[in-house]
Amino acid sequence: MPESNILENRKDFCPPNKTEVVFSSNSVRLSGYEWIFVGIVALALFCFGPGLWERMEKFKPQSNYRLPFELSNDYWLYSRYSRLACSRNEILVIGDSVIWGHFVSKNDTLSEYLNEIAGREKFANLGVDGIHPAALAGLLKYYGRDISNKKVILHFNPLWMSSRKHDLQTEKEFRFNHPKLVPQFIPNIPCYKDPYSKRFSAVVERYVPFLSWTSHLKIAYFKNMDLPTWTMEHPYENPARTVTLELPASANNSQNEHISWTEKGTSKTDFQWVELETSLQWNFFQRSVKLLKERGNSVFVLVGPFNEHMLKGRSIEIYRKMKSKIEDWLQQNNIAYYMPATLPSEWYVDASHPMSEGYAMLAKQLFENESFRSSILAPSPKP
Repeated sequence: MPESNILENRKDFCPPNKTEVVFSSNSVRLSGYEWIFVGIVALALFCFGPGLWERMEKFKPQSNYRLPFELSNDYWLYSRYSRLACSRNEILVIGDSVIWGHFVSKNDTLSEYLNEIAGREKFANLGVDGIHPAALAGLLKYYGRDISNKKVILHFNPLWMSSRKHDLQTEKEFRFNHPKLVPQFIPNIPCYKDPYSKRFSAVVERYVPFLSWTSHLKIAYFKNMDLPTWTMEHPYENPARTVTLELPASANNSQNEHISWTEKGTSKTDFQWVELETSLQWNFFQRSVKLLKERGNSVFVLVGPFNEHMLKGRSIEIYRKMKSKIEDWLQQNNIAYYMPATLPSEWYVDASHPMSEGYAMLAKQLFENESFRSSILAPSPKP
């Protein structure tokens, strides 16, 4: 067919005086008023979504509650739990996996044994599994704002100074726990190498409740995946059905086998302790103490109990000198503290985690300690 005839036939199918507008198959065309409505809904969700969600989502922690292991990175939930604990418990116990109770059930943690001796639900377990002093300082600063005018037991685990790697001093990249909580820019953490875009996102999330809430939704309901990624992994599931508005219960079981370090055949170690004066982790722990006191809290510091049975070579001598310096700093700053004696060897799972028998003994020792009784157990002065 001649080309002129083809062009004539095409013209027959095109309506005269019409401008062809091309849209892709998934285009959404909204009028001006519709865009205004969408903007209002989005703004309302941004401003009021987190608060409304708290009313809808079931969160009624029972006694001896601890943050579920799978929600250890859910800082929005931690903020919510700390606010609730401040309203119903007299004393907050804060720290890493030693306080959380990594190798014991929720009925065998330090806070639970303290409650058992007290005869009532007086102590709240605000420990977070895997957190270290640098991250804990950020957690308290940005997500523990409601912890004020309370009695606080703050745990310090010397394990975080047992090497340059644990102290975050190595120049080589090291993927440590809870990177979103550490300082993203200043001061510099040598082993932290995340890109600036990721760091900036972490900083913004600290100050925008909507973003920390969306992180909560990802962690609690979508296995820490964003919605597009989750739908790719679960193409035949309805994402709305996964949002049950019911959070995981505080697991009663420990995360690991309840076996002592001697039974496991763990060898003694010559830890390469860092100097207290140059330790990043110790510096951040000091910041936490200062922050809690500035918020009107009465702070009691528990150091250890570290498993000295596991030390060999000069590490035991260096450790004891370092512990003496820590004690000097606590005394100089008028901070109540307790440094328990080393527990029996068979009551440790590793270098720093006691077994249930160790927690029971530690709770008993605390109640017998004069500094603990006068600073933590004594009635608070009436305003």
